[in-house]
Amino acid sequence: MRLPAKVLAAVVCAATVIMPLGACGSSSESSQQDMIISYYASEPQNPLIPGDTNETGGGHVIDMLFSGLVGYDKDGNSVNEVAKSITAQDNNTVYDIVLNDDWTFDDGTPVTAESFTKAWSYTANATNAQMEASFFAPIEGYDDLQNGDAPSDAQLSGLDVISDYEFTVTLSAPSASFPIMLGCNAFYPLPESFYDDPAAYGEHPIGNGPYKFASWSHNQDILVTRNDDYRGNFPAHNDGIDFVIYTDVDTAYADVQAGNLDLLDTVPLSSAVTFQYDPTVQSVNNPGSVIQTYTIPSDTPHFGDDEEGHLRRQAISMAINRETLCDKIKGGTATPATDFLSPTVPGYSDSLEGSDVLTYNPDKARELWAEANAIFPWDDANDVVKFSYNSDNSSAKSLFEAVSHFVTNTLGVRAETNPISTFSEFRQEVTDRQLKTAFRTGWQPDYPSADNYLVQLYDSAAADGNGSNDGDYKNADFDALMDKAASATSTAEAISYYQQGEEILLRDLPATPLYYDNAVVVSAIGVQNVDTNWKNVPVLQDVTKDVSRK
Repeated sequence: MRLPAKVLAAVVCAATVIMPLGACGSSSESSQQDMIISYYASEPQNPLIPGDTNETGGGHVIDMLFSGLVGYDKDGNSVNEVAKSITAQDNNTVYDIVLNDDWTFDDGTPVTAESFTKAWSYTANATNAQMEASFFAPIEGYDDLQNGDAPSDAQLSGLDVISDYEFTVTLSAPSASFPIMLGCNAFYPLPESFYDDPAAYGEHPIGNGPYKFASWSHNQDILVTRNDDYRGNFPAHNDGIDFVIYTDVDTAYADVQAGNLDLLDTVPLSSAVTFQYDPTVQSVNNPGSVIQTYTIPSDTPHFGDDEEGHLRRQAISMAINRETLCDKIKGGTATPATDFLSPTVPGYSDSLEGSDVLTYNPDKARELWAEANAIFPWDDANDVVKFSYNSDNSSAKSLFEAVSHFVTNTLGVRAETNPISTFSEFRQEVTDRQLKTAFRTGWQPDYPSADNYLVQLYDSAAADGNGSNDGDYKNADFDALMDKAASATSTAEAISYYQQGEEILLRDLPATPLYYDNAVVVSAIGVQNVDTNWKNVPVLQDVTKDVSRK
């Protein structure tokens, strides 16, 4: 991940072209007086459409361009944005939503009830092939839109427009957590102009958030500028954000040191141990919510959803020393994983039944591998354990080289890496189901709940391209527990079901947790008000800088 993931009066004046060293180069021009904050980014996988974005390259931009019914503060608390009120009825099965009537899109058109209901229905409809479709599984009528035969403009039957500024949502089962979900990008509104030409819209999105879109030079940068008409709780305190696209984090770090890049939300391996003491940068290292994993597709030979597959997945997991990964590869900026959530999320645990599968145990790993061989032999001459990753991330390269080393040394089998040039290309191969190897995955949460880590990644409804279940894992018992958690009447009851579901995941290992990333940011000297939020990213609206230094 989610990893995760999320527009306005142009303050751009012709003057100097800022060219970050080693990046493709920003095409955006800005005055020396404009407080444009440059931020490390990757090329989005898809056009900038909220319902078709489930990775951070596009997600970070979309979160600046749009506002949903609710938003999240720095600590992950939900606060009303476009919504004036969200009222539960019929035991959390029906929600009545009333909008504030003073919100507009950047094209001047009003944000109405249909701005939400039509956008949600479009995303939920399998005909439109949107990446975030599974977020709408709780709403009545979702299954009808998933059969592939529905017209592209068919509407979710569980949505009922009462007036221009009021609508109701009927769920297929009670869910006390549904309002928390409403701040994630899948639920953002869309203007009527979107439906005229979705492809063109994705290249020049029109939002309703704290910034508005200015330009996108592919593989170079995306510029958004402050929206002075924004009506919500999270206004911009700078003039804009320039999302500068890099393919090498070492180059980005050097640019921060030189003052050519303002913000970088990761550090290269070469600086992992030293960045907090580097006098040429400012640093933040906070506890974080991002989990790093690898996924093995369910149809991979020897690794299916059966006894042999479970044994081999467990053996590989126990062959990996996570303490070493965190200390040597991450330089102390990560914590070994003990579950499928993260330490900042309610429900996190370091003592679930079966969590020992995430502990380094070479003898047990070899024992499990031998048990799998007794079921179906591994062909040492031809079979290979292979890990795919995007090679534009030096940390990923070192990580999976180390993981491969552990597997080979512990299990005595061939393990190799399969680097893919860029994150965008890598994610496209994952989306197209072209990879028949283990591959790098991770999750940056969309909303602060265990539901987001578990349902969106491992529920059957999110498989087969309908969401972020990239390994197409399907387990009816797990799905049933997630349904019970959604219907729970208290947080404690929901967490109990989530943790029971995690214990199934610890047995099956559809993905294998490695570690939790700390929220790490380095900024150039002169950049001010840098802090991280519950998603492990800088609170971009608050960042300012001394423009006289340029």
